[in-house]
Amino acid sequence: MSPETLVLSREMRAEIVAHSRELAPRECCGVILGPAGVAAELHRLTNLEPGVDRYLVDDAELYALARANDERGWDFVAIYHSHPVSVAFPSKTDRELAFWEEAVYVICSLEHPDAPVLRGFRIVADEVAEVELV
Repeated sequence: MSPETLVLSREMRAEIVAHSRELAPRECCGVILGPAGVAAELHRLTNLEPGVDRYLVDDAELYALARANDERGWDFVAIYHSHPVSVAFPSKTDRELAFWEEAVYVICSLEHPDAPVLRGFRIVADEVAEVELV
């Protein structure tokens, strides 16, 4: 697959939507790990941000996953979070805090709760490019 495409299983998509719904009206967050850009494992992370319009990943959880990734030779394939009341597009804050250029940023919008929308993006130097989720 090209860098403009990310394959997510139905189970992963369903898990992201479920996580988003469970934490609403707060944002959820998590990561997808795998070898050579293959989405193999999804891990929910704790959102330490007390508000409803941002997320702050628990550093200890992220560090443990980074160590496990290193041991297996895997990568952070995607970083996901939810937008409980807005569209699935990176906000100004999302763009400012996107420091993993090699990862796809997946956003789950619950703007219309009965019709969640998942979209993926590459964010490099505040430039946003959509990545097709298949």
